[in-house]
Amino acid sequence: MSTLAARNVTVRRGTKTILDDVSLNAAQGDFIALIGANGAGKSTLLGALAGLWRPQRGQIELDGQDIYKIASKTLALRRAYLPQNPRCDWPLSVERLVALGLTPILPALGNLPPQQLQRVEEVLQLCDLAEHRSQPVTTLSGGELTRAMLGRALVGNPDILIVDEPIAGLDPRHAVDTMRRLGAYAKTGKLVIAAIHDLTLAARYATRVFALASGKVTGDGATVSTLTTELIRETFDIEACISGETEHRYVDYRSAETPSVPPA
Repeated sequence: MSTLAARNVTVRRGTKTILDDVSLNAAQGDFIALIGANGAGKSTLLGALAGLWRPQRGQIELDGQDIYKIASKTLALRRAYLPQNPRCDWPLSVERLVALGLTPILPALGNLPPQQLQRVEEVLQLCDLAEHRSQPVTTLSGGELTRAMLGRALVGNPDILIVDEPIAGLDPRHAVDTMRRLGAYAKTGKLVIAAIHDLTLAARYATRVFALASGKVTGDGATVSTLTTELIRETFDIEACISGETEHRYVDYRSAETPSVPPA
C-alpha cells in the first residue's frame, strides 16, 4: 500500500513562512483536492511531497522512508509530478512528449518496445490527443499542452500522481474529463493529489479535501463533510452556498465585501 506523509513541515523563503507546521497523511485510493487562495502554499507543498526540495523543518516520507533518501530513478518510477504552467520549448511531437514520461524505463538505445508504444497510444486516446500525435507541441494551445503534459505524467502508470492546477486553461468539457480521469485513476488504487481552484469540480470528484490558508491547514477530510461554507469562508474569505449531491454538487460564492468601482 503506497502512503505519502508530510509531518510538521515548515518552509521559509527569507523572512516569509510559506508552510507552517503542515502535516498530511495520504494513501492509495485517495483523490485529494488541495485548495487555497493564491499564495497559500499549495505549490510549495506539492513540490515538497514530490521530493523536489527539503523543508526547513519536518519530514516527507514515502511508505515510511525519507523521500530524500530514495534514489532518483526509483522515485521517478513511483511518482509523477506535473508543475503549474508546464512548458516545452522544443518542437517535439505530442507523441514523443508523452513518451518522455517513460524515461525511467526506456531502453538506452533503439525504439520503444511494443508494450510501451501501446501505452503511449492508450494515453493519447485517454487525453483526447490522438489527432495531435504528430503535431509539434510548440504549436499547441495552452489547454492542449496541459493535456499533453498530463499524458506524460500518466503514461508511466505511477503509484502517486502529484499535479498542480491540472485543469487551468481547459475548456469546460476537458476540465470535467480531466477531473473524472483523475478520480478514476485513484479508484484503480493510485494516489492523486491535485491543486484545484474550481471548488465545484473539487466537490464533485475529489474524495478528500486538504485546505491551506497563509501556509496553515484549515481543513482536511472527506470532501462531503469537509468542504463546507465555513471552510470556504476561513480559507478564502468568501461567502459560499453549496447545493446538490455527488456529481451534481455546486459551489456558488461571492466576496464578503464587494468593492466599489471608482468613477472614471
